[in-house]
Amino acid sequence: MSKKIPYLILAPGFILLIFFLLIPLVSVIWPTFYNGTLSFDSYLSFFKDAYNVGIFMRTVRVSVVVTVICIILGVPTAYFIAGTSSKWRGLLMALTLFPMLTNSVIRSFAWINLLGQNGVINKLLTSIGIISEPLTLLYTEFSIIIGSIYLFLPILIITLVGVMENINPEIMEAAETLGASRIKAFIKVVLPLSIPGIIVGSILVFTGTLTAYTTPQLLGGNRNMMLSTFLYQNAMTLGNWEDASVIALIMIVTTLIVMKGFNLIANRIDKRGEQDA
Repeated sequence: MSKKIPYLILAPGFILLIFFLLIPLVSVIWPTFYNGTLSFDSYLSFFKDAYNVGIFMRTVRVSVVVTVICIILGVPTAYFIAGTSSKWRGLLMALTLFPMLTNSVIRSFAWINLLGQNGVINKLLTSIGIISEPLTLLYTEFSIIIGSIYLFLPILIITLVGVMENINPEIMEAAETLGASRIKAFIKVVLPLSIPGIIVGSILVFTGTLTAYTTPQLLGGNRNMMLSTFLYQNAMTLGNWEDASVIALIMIVTTLIVMKGFNLIANRIDKRGEQDA
């Protein structure tokens, strides 16, 4: 009986997942494969259309760029926060979390005020003579990337702080004692130990950017459509639920492939660490 207790505890969660996630997902996606006969024509036609492929490539490109920049900015920031005293760490974590307490629509409108033709940045650059005409910053891939970084960077930092604060600081001291510079000790010691947090945080940032709707819609517009906004357009505006389901499955598969890729990278780094040891 005791061996069955864990399964009984997990059973309600599995039932909820099956009825409220798995069954609705299958019911929406299955018609894209089967319409009397099993066929992949819906997916082949999607990738044959240059417009659709452009949206897909833009979405992946933006998601990868946002993830890489968040890693570059988030790793040293998280290391600094993790190395502070508990009092300062709590304050810095609160400041990191503060932007997440604001609605994403409000945050996007704030970036519209900053990046617009008559926004703060263009007015500042024009007033000091750096540019003569306003730059086109809004409704571009650049604006989507900036808004997404602002949206998801706190998630990566919080994830990494939880990992880095458990790294014994004496390991860094030992590396420096053996002749490594602080930067080299960070790259060779702290960074490999932080890989689990980096992987989890990167997956959260990538999938969040891939599936975000509000930020791409408000900052990218229809000229820089992402998969999420394209899905919404097909489902809610055009009423084309089959194409919307195709897009949804493509997003799911893309996310799974990227997750697998991150795990392979982590495994290779772990093996290299074992060889170096």
